[in-house]
Amino acid sequence: MTEKIYQKSWFWYAVAFVVLVLDQASKHAIEAVFEFGETKVFTSFFNFTLAYNTGAAFSFLADAGGWQRWFFGVVAMVASVLLIVWIGRVAATKVREAFALAFILGGALGNLYDRIVLGHVVDFIVVHYQDNYWPAFNLADSAITLGAAVLIIDMLFSKEKKAHA
Repeated sequence: MTEKIYQKSWFWYAVAFVVLVLDQASKHAIEAVFEFGETKVFTSFFNFTLAYNTGAAFSFLADAGGWQRWFFGVVAMVASVLLIVWIGRVAATKVREAFALAFILGGALGNLYDRIVLGHVVDFIVVHYQDNYWPAFNLADSAITLGAAVLIIDMLFSKEKKAHA
């Protein structure tokens, strides 16, 4: 039986690279046309606002004094290496898992680049309901979230897992 293109690890590394490129392109485009804190409203629940996050998710440790930049950078590097190895091990047999891991890897690398090069992560997507705002996020965060959701769904509902239960 011949492997299909999506059963090769390099395909999923390319997917992760595309996620990284789209994330970086969107961040550069926003920074080119927005001033820090500037907002463009699109709907009653969605807008773009250029924001910088020196912490982790939801600005966790954003005011920690600077050490968090390197700590989160190292965590992202270690996670990225583990994801690369994991993708290499599952690409030929677990396509949904490889898809999920590629999106997580691409997002992690997008935010890692920001953190190391800029000292902060560029966020700009804002969703809210009336005066209740979700923290600003970016395409890398969206890719990580999508990847994590697919990974969880795959773990919960895959036929392979049910067969062993």
